[in-house]
Amino acid sequence: MSMIAACLISFAVTALVGGRAILPALRRLKAGQSIREDGPKWHAGKSGTPTMGGLMFILGIAVAVLIAGWGEMSRGVYTHLYVFAFAIVFGAIGFFDDYQKVHKHQNLGLTALQKFLLQVAAALAFLALMRLEGMLTPELYVPFLNVYWHLSWPVYLVLAAFIIVGTVNAVNITDGLDGLATTATVPVALFFVSVATWWGLTQLGIFAGALLGGLLGFLIYNAHPAKVFMGDTGSLFLGGAVAGLAFAFDMPLVLAFVGIIYIIETMSDIIQVTYFKLTHGKRIFKMAPLHHHFELCGWSEIKIVVVFTCISLVFCALAYFGVVNRFAFA
Repeated sequence: MSMIAACLISFAVTALVGGRAILPALRRLKAGQSIREDGPKWHAGKSGTPTMGGLMFILGIAVAVLIAGWGEMSRGVYTHLYVFAFAIVFGAIGFFDDYQKVHKHQNLGLTALQKFLLQVAAALAFLALMRLEGMLTPELYVPFLNVYWHLSWPVYLVLAAFIIVGTVNAVNITDGLDGLATTATVPVALFFVSVATWWGLTQLGIFAGALLGGLLGFLIYNAHPAKVFMGDTGSLFLGGAVAGLAFAFDMPLVLAFVGIIYIIETMSDIIQVTYFKLTHGKRIFKMAPLHHHFELCGWSEIKIVVVFTCISLVFCALAYFGVVNRFAFA
């Protein structure tokens, strides 16, 4: 019941308080998004749409985690707060980046190196906390095979930091169309709610439920045509939330399935840049990331979002069946 409560509270706060207080405030502050000059030309019409909308669902999730998770906290269980705090750190990095963009009125904020160093520091701090709390082991669980790969702590920490930073930035890359990162992450949140329910991990289910409700509430304003963008504030928070949940469940490799859309989007960008440099100007895709390629192929934003979300849903369902028997033979 606490997971359902978290979902409903987060949805209500995001949709009502976020929509009636935060969104108007962003408009008054003229926190409008600057559109990248090399993007599709019709995206120019989106210039000025309020950004930093991630604050809306972050507020909803915060309220839900505190209210629905009060029972767990009264028993001294704070796992859901650890994951939330981790996501908040990344959201703060994104907020500072968004503020720089809005203040300077250009689509550039923190430098790539600045972002990377801050993200690595946040990842290592989170991993250290998880290890101190006894929630992290160097036994890497492999979905479907139900086996564990033993790694040394140094190797595990390097790999874990790479996975976290990669996930966070992959979600950020995915956030390029109205509602895309939002709807692609809804099945991911639902996956973690389902696993938490099956394994009886209520504290993690509370955060996952709050994440699900917040995204659904935000979608009211973020669906095409978007009235607000989540900005780096929201996308980096989402990346931190997804990565944090995967590590809190001690199964980071599941991100290869539930994060399939993030991976496809990121790989399309890497492939495009690499091929462009190797061939001195030739391209594989009409534009990267992949959602822009399909736009230039004539797909509508709605079609792209629906197709990508369906792919995310299918792979999240596969991931569920890949991990559901994890403790069957324990």
